[in-house]
Amino acid sequence: MTIQEAQEKIDGWIKTVGVRYFSELTNMAILTEEVGEVARIMARKYGDQSSKESDQKKELADELADVLWVLFCIANQTGIDMTDALEKNFEKKNIRDATRHKENRKLQ
Repeated sequence: MTIQEAQEKIDGWIKTVGVRYFSELTNMAILTEEVGEVARIMARKYGDQSSKESDQKKELADELADVLWVLFCIANQTGIDMTDALEKNFEKKNIRDATRHKENRKLQ
């Protein structure tokens, strides 16, 4: 599925099953919550924090998909084409960071 297809599919789901979009501010709060769930998994699986039994059922892939879902909701609500935005972001990074990382001694 392309980014554009994902945006369209989420929009269709929201307008039928989900009834309507939550407000942009509510979706921003939900996005923050979903990113927190990713952080929780990362801290326990790859970091030093120990897991609780309830953490064992959480899957990183599912939580990352939740983040994308809400991100695409916000993009849809605000009229942003994420394919275009990502392409422009690559252009920016290719100019700004053309040699920065290669010259970073910490990465060598």
